[in-house]
Amino acid sequence: MNDAIISNLHRLPRDIDLVVGIPRSGLLAANLLSLTANIPMTDLDSFVAGKAFSSGSTKRQSALVREISDMKKVLVIDDSILSGTSMRNARTRVSASGTAAELIFSAVYGLPEARSDADFVFEALPPPRIFQWNFMHHGFLEQSCVDIDGVLCLDPTEAENDDGPAYEKFLSQARPLYGPTRKIGWLVTSRLEKYRALTEAWLTSQGIEYGELVMLDLPSKAQRQRLGAHGSFKADFYRKSDAILFVESEHAQAATIARLSGKPVLCVETHQVVYPNTLSLPRLEQMMRNVPHRIRTANTYAGRREIVAKVARLTLGKNRYETLRKWVRKPT
Repeated sequence: MNDAIISNLHRLPRDIDLVVGIPRSGLLAANLLSLTANIPMTDLDSFVAGKAFSSGSTKRQSALVREISDMKKVLVIDDSILSGTSMRNARTRVSASGTAAELIFSAVYGLPEARSDADFVFEALPPPRIFQWNFMHHGFLEQSCVDIDGVLCLDPTEAENDDGPAYEKFLSQARPLYGPTRKIGWLVTSRLEKYRALTEAWLTSQGIEYGELVMLDLPSKAQRQRLGAHGSFKADFYRKSDAILFVESEHAQAATIARLSGKPVLCVETHQVVYPNTLSLPRLEQMMRNVPHRIRTANTYAGRREIVAKVARLTLGKNRYETLRKWVRKPT
């Protein structure tokens, strides 16, 4: 999002006096834009009430401490626009506030075709789409498989993972991590079946809704480790299910699940979607998106070489990339 904002700053009018974020995700976009361009910001509720955020002691300048009534041009921003409902609601509320400022309604990400709801879109991004900041609040969760440890809660420490009393205590008191606000289709975990009751109790205590809890039916942690069935177990269920996405905690398991299931996997460790074919077009497009804009647009030989290196590291993984690089550099 930050790259999309920075690379499109030149397209915005230079005389914007205030950035207004539409809650909740729009506040992230507003804050990034505000800090980059050194423009005052506020949220939609505060703007309607005639208030702006303070700028902090390090940014005390007359341009940053003006009253709302002095703001002549205001940019109202959200992270994305799809149906346009949030943007239309924002327009209604701002209009009702009676402001005399010139208003520009914008979104960082929007549809390729122009919409009347938004005056300005930083980057066209067609659906289906999910973002790093909303993947646990998206309607697709009901069609997804989701891992538990490392996604819904922190992983157990080595001391906690004893397959005994310490582990049972961990299961009862696990610290929440990514809290979903939508119902999850399938929870697919390498936790052992014998811990189902403790797992279900914790999920209930966290208010997590789900359709089915799928656990590994093995007698002990030792046997699970001998079989090394973590990724293959999850992949087998995912492949046979109607799920469209698997949300996995670890990159190595995500790659295994994607390869064996033939379906995409969202890895929260790297915040990337792992595709069955690592060299697929969606995978390459995703990798290039994750390369900072200032490097993507480099015209120098060194810049192009850095792009190739970054893509190779993302494609092969750090260890395989370093092995290949050393092999290429060997004298013939």
